Amino acid sequence: MSESIISPNLKKIYVGIDVHKKTYAVTALGSDIVKKRVSMSACPKALISFLKNNYQNSEIYSVYEAGFSGFHLHRKLLDSGIKNIVVNPSSIEISANKKVKTDKKDSYKLAEHLSLGRLIGINIPSLDQEYKRLLSRTREQLMIQRVRTGNQIKNKLFQFGYIDFSEEKVMSRKYISNLVYLELKNELKITINCLANIWLYLQSQIKELEKELKKQAENESHIELIYQSVPGIGEVSARVLANELGDMLQFKNEKSLFSFVGLTPVEYSSGENIRQGNISRQGNSRLRKILVECSWTTISKDPEMEELFNRIAAKRGKKRAIVAIARRLIGKIRACFKDKSPYKINISKIRSIKSEEKY
Repeated sequence: MSESIISPNLKKIYVGIDVHKKTYAVTALGSDIVKKRVSMSACPKALISFLKNNYQNSEIYSVYEAGFSGFHLHRKLLDSGIKNIVVNPSSIEISANKKVKTDKKDSYKLAEHLSLGRLIGINIPSLDQEYKRLLSRTREQLMIQRVRTGNQIKNKLFQFGYIDFSEEKVMSRKYISNLVYLELKNELKITINCLANIWLYLQSQIKELEKELKKQAENESHIELIYQSVPGIGEVSARVLANELGDMLQFKNEKSLFSFVGLTPVEYSSGENIRQGNISRQGNSRLRKILVECSWTTISKDPEMEELFNRIAAKRGKKRAIVAIARRLIGKIRACFKDKSPYKINISKIRSIKSEEKY
């Protein structure tokens, strides 16, 4: 239901869209206090028709938050001539005294911030890239389910005294096959068999996805070569990074790359005092996790990175140091793509470090 009618002669209209599975809450702002609020079915075609019919003589800008709905709506809006951006939900300012949260208020807040120029859109992957990353993301989801299922098997065995708390054997096909030697009560046996079959099925599907990921890597050998040249990045990590970041040429500078990954430190400024805190964590958590994991291996293979890690760790601790290494690492990988050359370890740096160790 609309609240007011807006003049069709306004030059610019700013539209905030609160996206849900079945509905869109839409707020349109013009100049001064002119606005229009509606709730409609979650249909991109209906939304575009509504905006085009109501604001025929206006330049329409719109925004919605990234989430479960992906970027289908974004692409449809752009194709229709509406200038849309997608923003990270955590980047939206929230007033301390705002206690009430509704769809209408959320859409109004988006439209208001957009009209004031406070919002910066996230990087939107191409449709082809979005399809490719389905494989690596689905593999990750199945691996989480596999671990959960393996834990359920062990929990049932522990519950009835078949294993003790010190059990540290890794769940595997061999572990599953050895379960037949246990003399289990019928109910427990049926339960364990069900969970074991689920675990084996998940394992087979993960293997199938890994075959497809290898085919992807073969088709993108120029990208794969650079990622796998980095000490600490293996086949799986390289494919995840390739699917999430591509060749990184879509990022105009390191700052935008760090922001996308979520490795930009939060800044607290007051007067002449400027202090940087922990990372913002507003970017891709999947990439942060992989980069940090790879960085631990990188510092054991690249003396220059190891020296940097030790220097930062001595002042700020190992956790912050490894995050700094992850940020440096992704920056160096981007430079490799710009130069179209694999990752190189600084040989002269190794020699200088060795000569210092002698003394």
